[in-house]
Amino acid sequence: MVHFDENQQDKQVALLHKQEEERLIQTLSQKYNIPYIHISLHDIDIEALSFINEEVARDAYVAIFGKGPKKQLKVAVFSPRNEKTESVLQNLQQKGFSVETYMASKESLNVVWGCYKEISQATTTDVGVLDVTSEDISTLMEGVNSTPIVTEKINSLLGEKSARKLSRIFELILSGAFAVKSSDIHMEPQEDSVRIRYRVDGVLQDICSVDQTLYRRMCTRVKLLSGLKLNVVKDTQDGRFSVKFKNTDIEVRTSVLPGQYGESVVLRILDPESISVPLEELGINPHLLHTLNKEISKPTGMILTTGPTGAGKTTTLYAFLRKTLDPNIKIITIEDPIEYHIKNIVQTQVSEQTNYTFLSGLRAALRQDPDIIMIGEIRDGETAKIAVNAALTGHLVFSSLHTNNAAGTISRLIDLGVNPKVLSSALNISLAQRLVRKLCEHCKVSMEPTEKEKVFFEKMIEKIQKKNPEENISLGKIWKANDIGCEHCNASGYKGRIGLYEAILMTNDLEDVLVENPSERELLKITENQGILTLKEDGIAKVLKGITSLEELARVVEIEEDL
Repeated sequence: MVHFDENQQDKQVALLHKQEEERLIQTLSQKYNIPYIHISLHDIDIEALSFINEEVARDAYVAIFGKGPKKQLKVAVFSPRNEKTESVLQNLQQKGFSVETYMASKESLNVVWGCYKEISQATTTDVGVLDVTSEDISTLMEGVNSTPIVTEKINSLLGEKSARKLSRIFELILSGAFAVKSSDIHMEPQEDSVRIRYRVDGVLQDICSVDQTLYRRMCTRVKLLSGLKLNVVKDTQDGRFSVKFKNTDIEVRTSVLPGQYGESVVLRILDPESISVPLEELGINPHLLHTLNKEISKPTGMILTTGPTGAGKTTTLYAFLRKTLDPNIKIITIEDPIEYHIKNIVQTQVSEQTNYTFLSGLRAALRQDPDIIMIGEIRDGETAKIAVNAALTGHLVFSSLHTNNAAGTISRLIDLGVNPKVLSSALNISLAQRLVRKLCEHCKVSMEPTEKEKVFFEKMIEKIQKKNPEENISLGKIWKANDIGCEHCNASGYKGRIGLYEAILMTNDLEDVLVENPSERELLKITENQGILTLKEDGIAKVLKGITSLEELARVVEIEEDL
């Protein structure tokens, strides 16, 4: 017995009808000598839709899907001989628009018309700016001091029926992130729902789940705000928007990634307050801080900070800039993006659209006669070579590099093609860093170390004090996070973060062996007498001082093999 699937047959018939219509439109386009277009395969410019309203577009079988310079519009029509279509095209031309006409099927036109609905549902303001008043933010943030409270407020709002439900939920998700000092908002589609999480103090925390329908509308709003293409769902997109409140613009960087169950969105919050930390408050060991201040005060050379994404490199670079700020010198920065605006500094931002890269920006900056140049990141050999050359020719250069430790900076620069002989003259100091969460001062718990931990700590204390006799640490009780936390720490047991630092200072001993391209292990041995702690040693010192916990240190720095 043959099973007849009526639904499947209907789908096949509908597909055949669509294909037949596309072939017909292609044939007619040749007859009328008008190019054919399949709009589903092209980007739709959302701003172009505003030139005619949805009712007129549907009634005249017209869709404006793109715009260009000098008032150029790309318009798709179903039939160029339709009176209403001709009227709309003539009206656009009378308004001074240059119209490029294409023939498209009703299916293609529907794709564009569908964007009108998405725009109305998104209830957005200007592209690139979310104008939330201080009063709105204050109301939304009232009483919010932990992620559980944010979750409670969002879940309460999810149950309401309101025309502004989408806007309020989206604003509450943003407001909650600001309130708990989140650095990122992660929106991750699952099979049946969408998971929303905050990254607070470097750790992800669940906030809520929303249904796919609401998320699609929310995703549309994010795309509109960020200037992204609505109909591009199978490719990555990056954008940005700003949130205005309290006389401050908080920049939000948007990253969209296609996934199995929908587009994954990450919003990176660039709050100026979070990175305006003085150099003295970053957690740098006093001995290393003294060395850094000495190197920063030099008129030439290169100071590099290294570490993975999210290690606080940009915050450190900004601290360098504020430390060196002087009305008698000129400072130029090349950043991606400008995360914090500093008065009396020329700050520029790289842009793929204008081909303004770190390399082209550095070349241009050198023609502006700066005293200090800050390069957000050295990504390629050409940029590395020019940066080194700038450090050798009367400039002080600050930059960052992706390496695991301070010793790795030297081998990385050599791999990028920098001459070791030249490097030894250009590089002042290489700084590596990580971020660890600080124990909450209101609820942290003291504990006795185990016998194994005592042996480990005693061994580390000996190493630390051999390098730096002035380091005041001893083995007593150690501290850990309270499992349930308190109202001051977002119920996590931790509040805020602090840096771990290590560095390699360019000395005569190091210069002598650099031409032999030594390994990282050899570099560490040569620089032991500099008295600068390693990341692990700096972390252990902070554990013994009750600043962080051993568990938190193990999350960031490898110490398991020693315990």
